[in-house]
Amino acid sequence: RTGMPEAIFGEHKTAEQLIDILSALLRTGSVALATRVSADKAAEVQGNVPGLSYHAVARILIGNEAHIPTEAGRGTVLIVTAGTSDLPVAEEARLTLYSCGHTVNTIHDAGVAGIHRILAHVAALQQATVIIVVAGMEGALPSVVAGMTAAPVIGVPTSIGYGTGAGGYSALLGMLNSCSPGLAVVNIDNGFGAACMAAAINRKTGDVV
Repeated sequence: RTGMPEAIFGEHKTAEQLIDILSALLRTGSVALATRVSADKAAEVQGNVPGLSYHAVARILIGNEAHIPTEAGRGTVLIVTAGTSDLPVAEEARLTLYSCGHTVNTIHDAGVAGIHRILAHVAALQQATVIIVVAGMEGALPSVVAGMTAAPVIGVPTSIGYGTGAGGYSALLGMLNSCSPGLAVVNIDNGFGAACMAAAINRKTGDVV
C-alpha cells in the first residue's frame, strides 16, 4: 500500500505485546520492524520469536529480512550526523531505509563546530539523491548542507544538548527557521519518519500502485 514495511513503535509496549504483534506480522511474510525497543525487552522477544535481529544502537528489531527488496531506490540516500551522540537517531533512519531496500551511505561527526569535516564531503553531498541530516545543539548543520547540494535535505533535530537546548526544541526551531532552500524538517529524534520521507523521495517511479 505505501511501499514501507509494517512498523511497530515498541517503546511503551510490553514484551508480551511485541511477541504477539511480531509473530503475526512474520506469518504474513512481510518485513517486520519494531522501533524503540530496549535491549532487555528485545532479548525476551528474541527468546520467543525466532528469526529476529536486534540492533542495539538504533534499538530496532527486524524480522523477515530475506523479504527486503533489492535496489528499491533510484539513487543513494546519504545520512549525515553532527556528532557521535546523534548516532542512535541516525541508525534508526539507516536501518529503516535498509528494511525498505534503499542504498544508504553515511557521514558521521561532521558538525559545524568543525566545519572542515563537512566541507571535505562536498562530492558525496552533491551525488546523493536525498540527504538526511541529524543534529542536536543549535541544529545548524542541515542549513549548511542544504546550501551545498541540489538534493532535498531532511533535517532531524535531536534532543542532544543542554540548558537552552530544551530537549531538542532549539535545534527544531533553528532548522524550521533556516533560510536554505530545499530543507524540510521532521520531529525531534524522529529518525524513522525521516527515513520514510527519504524512501518516498528516492523510490523508483511506479514501485507503489
